[in-house]
Amino acid sequence: MLIGPYVNGGATLIGAVAGAMLANHLPERLRTSLTPFFGIPSMVMAVVMIMKLSHLQVVVLSGIVGLIIGELIYLEKGIGRLASSTRGIVDRLLPAPKGEMTQEQFLEKFVAITVLFCASGTGIFGAMHEGMTGDSSILVTKSILDFFTAMIFATALGYSVAVICVPQVLIQLALAFSAVLIVPLTTPAMQADFSAVGGLLMLATGFRICGIKPFPVANLIPALVIAMPLSALWTTYIG
Repeated sequence: MLIGPYVNGGATLIGAVAGAMLANHLPERLRTSLTPFFGIPSMVMAVVMIMKLSHLQVVVLSGIVGLIIGELIYLEKGIGRLASSTRGIVDRLLPAPKGEMTQEQFLEKFVAITVLFCASGTGIFGAMHEGMTGDSSILVTKSILDFFTAMIFATALGYSVAVICVPQVLIQLALAFSAVLIVPLTTPAMQADFSAVGGLLMLATGFRICGIKPFPVANLIPALVIAMPLSALWTTYIG
């Protein structure tokens, strides 16, 4: 029985609700300084994941092609519209934090943390690992970090952060159930390149959260889908 996705989603939900409840009791300077800090762990994890790559060319091509696909289908804009609608519904039901940020600032952060929670290498690998072995330790460990991350971001973004737990759980469940079919068809090189592409997304997310560069991280998500097939083709025909 899978438990990791539910534990991870529950940690995100509880952390977000707790953070939103505490938001108006925290000094503004504390909220302002803590939120961008969480971009740093994202970049650290990204470096670790990218260092595992097998073919640099595959990682670069996956990023370029994935970004083109994401731009053509307006993936980030779609997520942004969904986030905007979610915010409107949640704010009507629950109070928003004081010092409310603009809609543009909200979407900038919300899209970035959606990718951080739902498309991180740790979450993807952890879900597939549990699907194959039944070991939920990776996702349970990730849940601890996600609890505090959701809490901090919710102090600025409000209760809307709690909604992220829904796609997070659904994506992890889908990965866990499909892992039994996918993993036996992969090679260590394909897995390494897939992990590195995930690291690319995490690095872009870290830059965005820290306010260094607003990379369109959601538009990079298709790169994860094409990373393994491209790695297999590169190994077979180019080496």
